[in-house]
Order: sequence, then structure tokens, then C-alpha cells
Amino acid sequence: MSSIDHADMSRSDSIFTLFSPRLLPATLMLGGGVTLYAVESYITATLAPSIVRDIGGLELFSWMTTLFVAAGVLGSITVATRPRGMGLRAVYVAAALIFGAGNLICALAPTMHVVLAGRAVQGYGVGMLAGLAYAFIRFVYPEPMWRKASTLYAAIWGVATVLGPTLGGMFSTGHAWREAFVILVPVAGLMALSARWLLPKVKDDRAEGKTPLVQITLLLTAVLLTSFASTSDHQSYKILLIGLSVAFIAAMLIFERKGQTRLLPKGAVTLAKPISRLYLMMFTMMLVLTSDIYIPYFLQNLHGVAPLASGYLVALVALGWTVAAFFSASFSGRQAAIAIIIGCVLETVSTASLIPFVARDNPAGHLIWLAPAVVSMFLMGFGVGLGWGHLIARIISLAEQTEQDKASAAISMVQSLGGAFGAALAGVIVNSAGLAHPGGIAGSLSAATWLYALMALPGLVAIAMSLTLRPASA
Repeated sequence: MSSIDHADMSRSDSIFTLFSPRLLPATLMLGGGVTLYAVESYITATLAPSIVRDIGGLELFSWMTTLFVAAGVLGSITVATRPRGMGLRAVYVAAALIFGAGNLICALAPTMHVVLAGRAVQGYGVGMLAGLAYAFIRFVYPEPMWRKASTLYAAIWGVATVLGPTLGGMFSTGHAWREAFVILVPVAGLMALSARWLLPKVKDDRAEGKTPLVQITLLLTAVLLTSFASTSDHQSYKILLIGLSVAFIAAMLIFERKGQTRLLPKGAVTLAKPISRLYLMMFTMMLVLTSDIYIPYFLQNLHGVAPLASGYLVALVALGWTVAAFFSASFSGRQAAIAIIIGCVLETVSTASLIPFVARDNPAGHLIWLAPAVVSMFLMGFGVGLGWGHLIARIISLAEQTEQDKASAAISMVQSLGGAFGAALAGVIVNSAGLAHPGGIAGSLSAATWLYALMALPGLVAIAMSLTLRPASA
């Protein structure tokens, strides 16, 4: 199945086996693709103010993220819907070159409109790279290593929430933002050139079928509507846009279930099937985790924490994800099933526990309230990281061989959707609860209370779904 000989690697108890001489080249290529997607998802948030100061376009500010997210979803879908006969290695080369072109467009952009075009091209390229990491797993690694590879990719997302803004800060003065894009162009070129030698050439084993254009159109429309909702200043527009987005998602699922041409693997929209419950768990866990976007604001306004310190404190969510991912990497069978359940419970309980600890008027920053809040932040990420890699490995193993590219692409897609819906929903909740009106301490207290109470509820769905899963074979 692969050009890499795995005869002597049928089992391994260490995630560091991924970095053994035999597997290191592929791990760097696939992990590098995920890293680019994850870091680029966060770095521009830091660079955006500098870009606006330099070339203007404040009215288009939110589109930098909106187009990147939508294009990323389309890129992940492309992995599964690529032309017949086009191998994964060829897709990787194309994705790296597209990403490089997107960075070059951004670096040379004279206006914000050109930056937006570059961001769309960028997002499309790295969306493919992220989807390819999961699609290649079954060809590059023996099956016992799938969980560990999935764990590594999951941990990268945790690291990126710290690394992205840090790198962005290094290039956020004057015209230096252009250099942040320029330095990635040769990186993309090197990845494209190296793919031929470092990634195996694998057969296109997908079943014959047409491209599900209706589902793709409905899904992308839903993503765009959700992205607009997350940046809209009008509460009624936010609610309307989220409602329309949910309607488009529902329509997509109906087409997916009744149509002959499918975007998702078989059983993904039938709750009775395990693979459907796995995707639902991933979506709800990402949705809950996105409630952390308001933590820095509440720490600064309610607990007197300095802006820089609040940024580093919320990074504990990412640290928790990464620590848990490595901690649970060697789990299998019943251990992995229990880790998934405990992870869902930890994330849900930790999110709800932010109500008494974060929603507190503590201007002096007394540790009796701040310390438990910090622990809760860490455990939010820890809960996700504990089971995330195992969820990914299960999805890939459950999908039929001819649909494993679809299953892999859907992982990135569901992750992006969870984050997009979570950000939009969190914005609606805090604004409805009085963050801006009446504002001040009273508004922040009300917003924090309602945010973490309501955002913890989807976690109950994840817990319920986790309890229905049977242990996978070790």
C-alpha cells in the first residue's frame, strides 16, 4: 500500500517513532502542512492592524479571516473531490505551490482588495495541506501508528495558538508585515520540490462518482454566513445570519442523505452510525472550546490582568491540548475509549467552572479566584487533547477504503465549522448578555456568566455521544 516498508514497525508504544529515520521525512512533510494551516489561522489576526495602517481597508478588515476560513474548507474538500487519477502526492505539490502563490500575492499587495485575494489563495492551499495530512496517514504509517500521527497533528493546533500570534508580533511594525508573507514563499517551494522524494506515490483508490457541487455550495455559503455573523456589529444581523447558516447546513445534510453523490463518507449523516457520532463530537468539542476567545477580555476587565499577561494565560488552553495529546498518544482500545469520555467531561465541566471563577469582580487579581480560573483554562484544552487524536484515528479506520479520502477531508472541514460556529455563537451570547450595553463591570459579569453557561451545553452532547462508542480494537 505504501513505498515505505513497515514490516518491522507493526507496533510501537512511543509517539517519537514518528520521528524515526524511516518516518521522519513524511512526518515533517505532513506535519509541516498542518503547521502552516494552524499558524496562518492565527498569525494574520496579529498582522491585520499593521496591514490596515499601512495600506488602508479597515472596512474590509474582517474579510481577511472570512475568506481564509471559507477557502480552507474548500481546500480540504478538494482533497476528496480532486480529478480522477490525480494522486495525493500531486495534490500536495499543487497545494504547496498555491499556498506559496497566496503568500506572494499578499506580500506584494498594493491594496486591501489584493490582500484579500491572496488570503483566499493562501487558505485554499493550506486547507488542502491540512486535509492531505489525514489522507496520507493510512499510506505512510502502519495502522497501530495512526493514533499517534493523529495525536501529533492535533497537538500542532494547540502549539499554533501560541506560535501564530508570537510570530505575527515579530512582523507587526511598519511595512514588516510583508516580510511575514515573503519568508513563507521559499518554504512552500521547498515543500513542493521535496514531495516527490519524501512522500510515497499511492494509487487513487476512490470509488467512481461525480463531484457533489450542491453540498459544497451549501456548505461554503453556510461558512461565509457564519463568518459574517462573527464580525457583524448588529445583534439582529448576527442572529439572522446564524439562523440562515444553520438552515444551509441542514439543507446540505438533507442532500447528502438523499442524493446519489456524497461529500461525506457513508453513514456520516446517520446518527445511528458510529462515524456520524464521531464527527458530531468533534464539532461540539470545537464549538465549546471557541468560548476561550473572550477569556483575555474578561481577565483584563474583571481581574485587572495586563493585556500581555492575559494573552499568555489563555495560551494555557493550547498548552493543555498539547500536553494531553502527548499524554494519551500510547492509549488504545478501552484506554482510548475512556480517554475520549473523560476528555469530553473535562472540557464541559471546565468551561462551566469558568462561571464562578472568571465571572467575578476581582480588580485586585486575587489568586483565590484567578488561580482556579487558570486551572480551568488548562483543563479545557486538556480535555480536547485527551481524545482528539483517537477520534481522528477512529474515523479513518471506520470509513470504507474507497471513502477514506472523504473521511480525512471531513475532519478538517468539521474542525473549521466548529470554530466558525463557536465564534459566531459566542459573539451573539456576550452581546445579548450586555457586554457592550450596559457594558462596564456589570455587562462583563453578565456576559461571562451567560457565555460559559450556554457554551458548556454542547459539551453535554459530546459526552452523550462518547458514552455510545465501543472500544476500538487495540
